[in-house]
Amino acid sequence: MPPPRSNLHLSLSLGLPFFSQSSPMASSLLRNPSLSSSTTTPSLPTFSTTITTPLSFRFPPSHHRRRSSSASLRLSCSISDPPPPLPPHPLRRRRPDYIPNRISDPNYVRIFDTTLRDGEQSPGATLTSKEKLDIARQLAKLGVDIIEAGFPAASKDDFEAVKTISETVGNAVNENGYVPVICGLSRCNERDIQTAWEAVRYAKRPRIHTFIATSDIHLEYKLKKSKQEVIEIARSMVRFARSLGCDDVEFSPEDAGRSEREFLYEILGEVIKAGATTLNIPDTVGITLPSEFGQLIADIKANTPGIENVVISTHCQNDLGLSTANTLSGAHAGARQVEVTINGIGERAGNASLEEVVMAIKCRGDHVLGGLYTGIDTRHIVMTSKMVEDYTGMQTQPHKAIVGANAFAHESGIHQDGMLKHKGTYEIICPEEIGLERSNDAGIVLGKLSGRHALKDRLTELGYVLDDEQLSTIFWRFKSVAEQKKRVTDADIIALVSDEVFQPEAVWKLLDIQITCGTLGLSTATVKLADADGKEHCACSMGTGPVDSAYKAVDLIVKEPATLLEYSMNAVTEGIDAIATTRVLVRGNNTYTSTNAITGEEVLRTFSGTGAGMDIVVSSVKAYVGALNKMLDFKEKSPKKVPSRNIKVTA
Repeated sequence: MPPPRSNLHLSLSLGLPFFSQSSPMASSLLRNPSLSSSTTTPSLPTFSTTITTPLSFRFPPSHHRRRSSSASLRLSCSISDPPPPLPPHPLRRRRPDYIPNRISDPNYVRIFDTTLRDGEQSPGATLTSKEKLDIARQLAKLGVDIIEAGFPAASKDDFEAVKTISETVGNAVNENGYVPVICGLSRCNERDIQTAWEAVRYAKRPRIHTFIATSDIHLEYKLKKSKQEVIEIARSMVRFARSLGCDDVEFSPEDAGRSEREFLYEILGEVIKAGATTLNIPDTVGITLPSEFGQLIADIKANTPGIENVVISTHCQNDLGLSTANTLSGAHAGARQVEVTINGIGERAGNASLEEVVMAIKCRGDHVLGGLYTGIDTRHIVMTSKMVEDYTGMQTQPHKAIVGANAFAHESGIHQDGMLKHKGTYEIICPEEIGLERSNDAGIVLGKLSGRHALKDRLTELGYVLDDEQLSTIFWRFKSVAEQKKRVTDADIIALVSDEVFQPEAVWKLLDIQITCGTLGLSTATVKLADADGKEHCACSMGTGPVDSAYKAVDLIVKEPATLLEYSMNAVTEGIDAIATTRVLVRGNNTYTSTNAITGEEVLRTFSGTGAGMDIVVSSVKAYVGALNKMLDFKEKSPKKVPSRNIKVTA
């Protein structure tokens, strides 16, 4: 006879804080068996010992034209001691055939990735056309349903990048018939929409995404228009997009989280009539709580005329740290498309993180979210995350969920003891599920005698899938480092991959550098660079230190004015022989501008560069040259580029 199980019931009313089973408050409450239904406080939910069903949500919709304060959110948790073992993960379900305005399987959630558009709006995250194409190809491997490739009207470079992605990634159909939708963002004006269509029309599945603000504060201070004027603009622009031949049009009421409900229902109903196929509901300033955002989706679903003819989408910013929770709440309330970015990058505090949302649905979709699932191949998450991190120069925090360096690290003695006995004691996700292999148990240590095969195996375990040319480049750098270090760590290998594989196309390449510095006089630097045609250029300069003099020598060769905004350096491991990684951020002159999608203002672009090496000056110069290469690649008339060649530089 099985042992009796204690169950705990938790109910929350709308307005009280939302707790997940993993939150500190919830876990502390749920672990205390002495609490009973008589235990009540103004800030804590009430408890009873009745047996209940597993965790569930309810968002009763507010009726059309009616505001109700009696709506409630109920949450129930069923906890057993000891918990039953988790069932094995089922095989990924088949992705439904793509139809713009509906999904044949009501449990399928489309993943709309906006890393290349909203993510690139992060300060310093400017990507070159080649980097955008690389990321788009990786997103297709990941299996995202829609790739928002950019804002074509922002600049000529953005337009060409979106067009290239449409022509290549947008036509690469795999053996299962999957090909991602390629989407271009536009404001609600004919020029933007026409430009977006010209950029995405070459894809097999093109989409135009247009938006206009709907909150009172935006109408009054930004647009200076009435509600009826905004409705007419939205309706006519969606109709214009459809008239171009685009059968897939997404509409977003910007700042929907602060917009009046009745106005939202009206404008959404009108764009549906005009031909919109997806309605995206953005929490543009990240102000809503999960219960509020879930209720917003439920109300829109209940009160918008024609809503059954479109797909509802979410777009949640992370200003209060709730973007993932809000996105999941919206999906549970009826949204079947979620807009996310890799590593959660984006404007201000960022967006909902693709890896967090996808893995939450994968882990809890069947048990909590009513059977929701996605078409993402999670084995490519780590590689995609690393690529975006290295290309944008935006480092992921060590404790970032899913992809952070500490996500699967266990230092506490109690945790280590549990992990040695059974990995499920402290891990709810197997690292292999996201493409991160555990350190091998064969005791292999990489050093100067290690061969190509051993390095390739370790790279695979770290989530990197490299072609033969990339592997050869890394192997040469690895051997150079191994000659100077007794043991090459994973952190060293990751730094080398970042420095060799995830670099911009070479307009200029560092060949040699010689530094003289100390307390006896000014520092001097001699730098030799190769241009795109392989011609060598040499310059000498003096400065206040070795890095300053080296940067001035580079400037004498490149002859492209740039301002250094940020400079940072870190040792990737402990010890005096550690590899140093350097990140710089530079800004060019007024030539490097683009249009901000949200404000419409012309903004000066900033460009990041990274470098790695055991010599800190070499690392610094490589980072600076990398940033300049990005800047020159963005320039309309940049020097002719040729494929980078493996040229030996100090490790």
